[in-house]
Amino acid sequence: MALPNAYAQYKNSKILTASPAELTLMLYEGAIKFCNIAISAVEQKDIQKAHTNIVKTQKIIEHFRVTLDMKYPVAQDFERVYVYLEQRLVEANIKKDAEILGEVLEHLHSMRDTWKEVMRLNREKGAV
Repeated sequence: MALPNAYAQYKNSKILTASPAELTLMLYEGAIKFCNIAISAVEQKDIQKAHTNIVKTQKIIEHFRVTLDMKYPVAQDFERVYVYLEQRLVEANIKKDAEILGEVLEHLHSMRDTWKEVMRLNREKGAV
């Protein structure tokens, strides 16, 4: 019984000590994970599990959208992408459509990979 508690403490510690850039990466990873679970649940016809994980993905995307700093012009581009992803997730949830979820997943992978590259470049410059 102590092992699950130790793992939870480790995860909590990892989050509490992460930089803002690392937290953003963790959120992208979480969105990808929940989207993958939702796809699997749709394929297995587990409607409740699909719904739950689509909503988790939506909440992460919503968090990204509402925390954008709109004083930067690029934030408007990100907002459009996030709004689009939110709309596609709603549609996927209504239809329980794995194909739409696959499209969202592709976008999430692309955004996560871009974020990882930004982190790497900033590390090289000594910014992170």
